[in-house]
Amino acid sequence: MADTGPPDRTFHHLVDAVSDYAIYMLDTEGRIASWNTGAHRLKGYVEAEVRGRHFSQFFTPEDRARRLPEAILARAARDGHVEVEGWRVRKDGSRFWALGTLHAVRDEAGALIGFAKVTRDMTEKHQTQLDLQRAHEQLAQSQKLEALGKLTGGVAHDFNNLLMVVSGQAQLLRRKVGDDLRALRALDAIELAARRGEDLTRHLLSFSRRQRLTPTSTSLTGQASGLKDLLAASLPPAVRLEVDLPHDLWPVAVDAGEFELALLNLTVNARDAMADGGTLSLTGGNVTLDGSGSDLAGDFVALTIADTGTGIAPDILPKVFDPFFTTKEVNKGTGLGLSQVFGFAQQSGGKVTVASELGAGTRFTLYLPRADSAPRPAEEDESPLVAGSARILLVEDNPEVAEVAGRMLEELGHEVRAVGSGAAALAALADDKQIDLVFSDIVMAGEPDGLGMARRVREALPHVPILLATGYSEAAARIGDEFPILRKPYKLGELNRAIAERLAPKALGKLVDLETARRARAPRGD
Repeated sequence: MADTGPPDRTFHHLVDAVSDYAIYMLDTEGRIASWNTGAHRLKGYVEAEVRGRHFSQFFTPEDRARRLPEAILARAARDGHVEVEGWRVRKDGSRFWALGTLHAVRDEAGALIGFAKVTRDMTEKHQTQLDLQRAHEQLAQSQKLEALGKLTGGVAHDFNNLLMVVSGQAQLLRRKVGDDLRALRALDAIELAARRGEDLTRHLLSFSRRQRLTPTSTSLTGQASGLKDLLAASLPPAVRLEVDLPHDLWPVAVDAGEFELALLNLTVNARDAMADGGTLSLTGGNVTLDGSGSDLAGDFVALTIADTGTGIAPDILPKVFDPFFTTKEVNKGTGLGLSQVFGFAQQSGGKVTVASELGAGTRFTLYLPRADSAPRPAEEDESPLVAGSARILLVEDNPEVAEVAGRMLEELGHEVRAVGSGAAALAALADDKQIDLVFSDIVMAGEPDGLGMARRVREALPHVPILLATGYSEAAARIGDEFPILRKPYKLGELNRAIAERLAPKALGKLVDLETARRARAPRGD
């Protein structure tokens, strides 16, 4: 057998030949005493550059600031062995995720004579774990959204029917009480409560992505003045508002109503964080994302709302978009404002991010997708119109909603025939050839439902206009643009406009305003 030389030299050659691991010795103070080829490959230093220097130079500045290297040495000396993971720094300043072990080395008498350090680059594995964790989080979020969506979708249908009855009856009563101030104040309170209930459902549906959005091309620059007025109305005098939306901002594709609601929710959240005053800024910029570090790719406008308030604690920050989560006092918030922002951003094809530090304020950034076309010129708003008296088939399986909807239609000057199912509607149309418009709920028991009935009417009687209504946004989403849809609870003016638009092609008499229609039905004193 050939002589391989002294054992210590053989061992040195063996250690030096290992290139996948950084293996080196430290003295009792943590200074580098030896250096192998793997250490050179992993960290970028040759032995002459590091011998005698403290191994803490491989740690990040933040780890050195909290004296992590010294703590690792102390643990290894005490326990004989320590294993840690974390970011380490190469010679060129780049970082890698390291798995390191430190073993205490003692002589025959048990005295500490140094440490053996072994480090392995685990960046790829760490990134894989992060990607897996992110995928699990996205799956959990998706499952949470799906469960919440099913719950809120069903609740929204029933709840919006209740609100339809409350809001509709209040609107009808308002037209009867005249100048009775006490009655008018009572009706104001009823309608305000109904609007709050509608907003509550709307926020939940937004978070679960079941709110029906109608995105249009919108110029944020063109709306800068209006947005500033909108946000300023929610701020106290002690908070200064700054708006900087450059002229070269791309148009974005958003639902205008939900977009304004999202900005208001962010503004109110910032306002509450600046009880003693401060500055709220709204800024925008064009960004192109390539999908790296994000699931978004393409052109976006980044719209940032930043405040100088108290900031958000690190343990609370991951929860701010969760529905019903709030740190405000009881009756000071529903915990649904930021969840609406989250749902709006996601459903719009973008995202929202948050960054905050205690005592240094908070920044929310909305990434809104660039629109494919330029915004259309704003059209002048027309006064509410209604086609002269039409014969309308009302299809509604909820008796209370059918009653209030029928009275609202009569208030608008129409003759109403009401039925309680899709099958009854088809029978009525076969029997009555004078129906001018079908106004139907979508979600109804039995076959066909509102959508199935509407499709059969369109096929058999293409000349009869159809208007659908629902308080269940998932049903509206299934229909898309196939039929016009009125969302419950609707206002008298919204119903008026929707019917007028459907009846306009039929030219059913002269268009008159709501007050004229009301006077026409009033009893005449001859």
